[in-house]
Amino acid sequence: MLNFNRTRTQPRSTRSMSLGGIDYMDPKKKSNVVGKILLAASFTALFILMLKQSPTFNSPSLFSQHEPGVTHVLVTGGAGYIGSHAALRLLKDSHRVTIVDNLSRGNIGAVKVLQELFPEPGRLQFIYADLGDPKAVKKIFSENAFDAVMHFAAVAYVGESTVDPLKYYHNITSNTLIVLEAMAAHGVSTLIYSSTCATYGEPKQMPITEETPQHPINPYGKAKKMAEDIILDFHKNSDMAVMILRYFNVIGSDPEGRLGEAPRPELRVHGRISGACFDAARGIIPGLKVTGTDYKTLDGTCIRDYIDVTDLVDAHVKALEKAKPGKVGIYNVGTGRGRSVNEFVEACKAATRVNIKVDFLPRRPGDYAEVFSDPAKILTELNWTAQHTDLQKSLEVAWRWQKSHRNGYETTLPMASY
Repeated sequence: MLNFNRTRTQPRSTRSMSLGGIDYMDPKKKSNVVGKILLAASFTALFILMLKQSPTFNSPSLFSQHEPGVTHVLVTGGAGYIGSHAALRLLKDSHRVTIVDNLSRGNIGAVKVLQELFPEPGRLQFIYADLGDPKAVKKIFSENAFDAVMHFAAVAYVGESTVDPLKYYHNITSNTLIVLEAMAAHGVSTLIYSSTCATYGEPKQMPITEETPQHPINPYGKAKKMAEDIILDFHKNSDMAVMILRYFNVIGSDPEGRLGEAPRPELRVHGRISGACFDAARGIIPGLKVTGTDYKTLDGTCIRDYIDVTDLVDAHVKALEKAKPGKVGIYNVGTGRGRSVNEFVEACKAATRVNIKVDFLPRRPGDYAEVFSDPAKILTELNWTAQHTDLQKSLEVAWRWQKSHRNGYETTLPMASY
């Protein structure tokens, strides 16, 4: 019979032996560990060998190489209201699109809509990054082969700019400089720059032409003009193709209801009048606040030129098509017709069929009485003219999206980060 209770004459060996305060591995245990390491290394080497033999291992990303017949456009701020509509149009026109956005003002839900519409490889990629980070921007340009840049990314509220001007000079002027430097360093030859009629300030004569002197009266307009000046100074010794588009007041949304305007709730106080009208119609806010009723206009309220976002995007596409190396084009993008704030409110009431409550308040700092465009130059040189000029119809289209997206886009999405 075997004795299972016998006592050991030698103590059981331990996992390590202590000599002079230093632990040494038992030789038998050491050989086991070494064997496991060698086995793991063998499997790893085999896996890498198999991966390298895969046809896709050494294939560069479609976004990292130029492809004949395909224009790869970097759309900065492409998760925002205007940028997302521009990305949609570019994708519909068979361009390759990279969106870069830090989502401080944009909506990841808009990107998801675009990805669902264009899921094919090499069509659309989204990169989460801040253009104020030079290292991130350099990495983006070094890893992607861009043919053109549509630079939309910017904070864009006149009222907010008067409260926090430094934010606007950093976000607009400084960030544009960083993008321009990256374009120059990586040979990206075409820039379509998103500017604004706010660079003109309050001109003495209407309508505004591209030759109207630029005397901005708020930090938003000043920051944009500084960015324009940087671009124009750089271009004097460059073969880059540059198109600067000065927008008037943007309204509307995608006619097929895929995209719309969904500002963050905390930004509503600074937002566009269309967003405020819709919020009032939906009961999100108790009423619409109209600032300034004593301007020298027919009804005392400000006069603006309202351009539908679909038309605005079309102007960008035509600018991209007409851009020429070594040339600069500067264009006003508007309808050529001014509408008062009172007219706008009445059109919004008709579009929403809601009797919106209106509160009249004193003037807001940084506003100007009357601004509308002369779009003759862009018609002559780019063959562009606004097609969606019925104010009420544009608001009806936007209102349909608002009603079907009561909580905005409300979604999350995995993203590349730089």
